[in-house]
Amino acid sequence: MSTAQPTAPPTVSVALCTHNGAAYLQTQLASILEQTHPVGEIVVSDDASADATLEIVRTVLADAGDLRVSILRNDPPLGVTANFEQAIRATTGDIVILCDQDDVWHPDRVARAVRGLAGGALLQFTDAQLIDAHGSPLHDSPQRGSLFAMLELDAQTRAALADGRAFQTLLRRNLATGATVAFRRELLGEALPIPAEWVHDEWLTILAAVHEGVTVSTVQTIGYRLHRANQIGVVEPTLRRKIARVLEPRGERNRGLASRSRLLLERLVTMQADPAIIDQTRHKAAIETFRAQLPVARIRRVLPVLRRAASGDYQRYCSQGLLDVLRDLLQPA
Repeated sequence: MSTAQPTAPPTVSVALCTHNGAAYLQTQLASILEQTHPVGEIVVSDDASADATLEIVRTVLADAGDLRVSILRNDPPLGVTANFEQAIRATTGDIVILCDQDDVWHPDRVARAVRGLAGGALLQFTDAQLIDAHGSPLHDSPQRGSLFAMLELDAQTRAALADGRAFQTLLRRNLATGATVAFRRELLGEALPIPAEWVHDEWLTILAAVHEGVTVSTVQTIGYRLHRANQIGVVEPTLRRKIARVLEPRGERNRGLASRSRLLLERLVTMQADPAIIDQTRHKAAIETFRAQLPVARIRRVLPVLRRAASGDYQRYCSQGLLDVLRDLLQPA
């Protein structure tokens, strides 16, 4: 007869960041408390809210039973990434679920995260239902009203994430939206501290991908609210918007991408990551540095950009592939 003790279920923490979130926060907190798989801890990290945000937090969570609640307040504000890092550091659960102040969790959001991470994955992100400021679906069709559709995250890309090409795919562009992310605590040993140049969800996801530890679910686990006050959000990739991006001034974007790539490379070297992953990141840093140093005069960009495009670097390492070739040829400095 076996004497093995049953494995205790993982503890679950929520890292919720707020900033003037009174308009939608009560609905979000209620959706967390109504989960089919209860959470054990909520850490609220508030970035200098000037409205009733903290009053709502205290009121809604006052009668939450055994739920452990921690409230942190920043004044002056830390900004989105540093605020989330603070919330994440304060959690204690085996699984940490990231949470925005203005969304609505579907009742099985936590249960699906726990199941999704049970097989050894370090991080899971999921699809979401797009909702408006009033909480109504943006589209009648679940497909059109999907976050993945908005991000153009198609079946081919999902297959690449699942079959050993996750790091290469995410090195080109981030595909994870933080509001749908859940991860295992083990990830934090390598992920912290989060560089200021990175957004927290992108950083956590790509470091999980170093270990092929990313899993993706097409289930819509939350209602992802789109409204004018979103601090960070997604926009519909219409043809008009894509053309506008090609023609907008370059600004600091390319220098920022180059800096981010170098910071990732430094962390991977420190981690003693797989040499192939370090090599891919070195190539990513090289092309983003090349793009950041392109001449102001468009005519002087033509030959170097076309040579680089012919090498395949744009397709392998740049978020928009051939569209980025056009951007580098046409963008004003």
